[in-house]
Amino acid sequence: MRIPLTKYGLPQVVIYPLLVIILMIVLFLVIKPKILLIVLEIILFLVLCWMFSFFRDPFRTIKPDEKVLYSPADGTITDITIVEGSAIGENALRIGMFLSVFNVHINRSPCAVRVENVTYKKGKFINAMSGEASKVNESNDVLLVRLNEPHDRLLVRQISGAIARHIVCEARAGSEYKQGQPFGMIKFGSRTEIYLPAENDGKYEVTVKIGDKVNAAITPLVRYLK
Repeated sequence: MRIPLTKYGLPQVVIYPLLVIILMIVLFLVIKPKILLIVLEIILFLVLCWMFSFFRDPFRTIKPDEKVLYSPADGTITDITIVEGSAIGENALRIGMFLSVFNVHINRSPCAVRVENVTYKKGKFINAMSGEASKVNESNDVLLVRLNEPHDRLLVRQISGAIARHIVCEARAGSEYKQGQPFGMIKFGSRTEIYLPAENDGKYEVTVKIGDKVNAAITPLVRYLK
């Protein structure tokens, strides 16, 4: 039987709920006023439910389509812009998405890829809704090469937010991932970005707009036309 919790949540998915349960037991033994006890227990129970929800790993049926780049994360599209000086070339198209504490936080491969390099960078923890977070926050760059035509280089950037303090990434240089296959997560609110070559020449079209809600390995961000 598949447990719908991500392995990337360890050890927090075990330790944090255990601490909440212990606190609930202590309050039950110590606090006498029934109304106060009930209120506190309800609050802690909701916190417990949220913790399990945050580390959830829902089953997803992946429909392979090498003509599309699926979203690498659940969240909301915050920006679609051309940036200079990225790891994949002079100019790149960046699609950024914000992950709230209520989103699934698992990152997935946008297409079939080989990992070229993984680079971690220390940084700040400003609000991940801001595009500025991409420059100054703690982040992890996963440089990828498409296994199918066109063999573009892509970059998925995992970025910590104001609450998130831990990036998990199991991807290593040389490893290969199928479309939609998970490779890591960012714990407790964050930002994920995908970069692809800006020199389009009618090769692809962006299929999302700012404000759209997206789901990893389900929502197409880009569709190749050639």
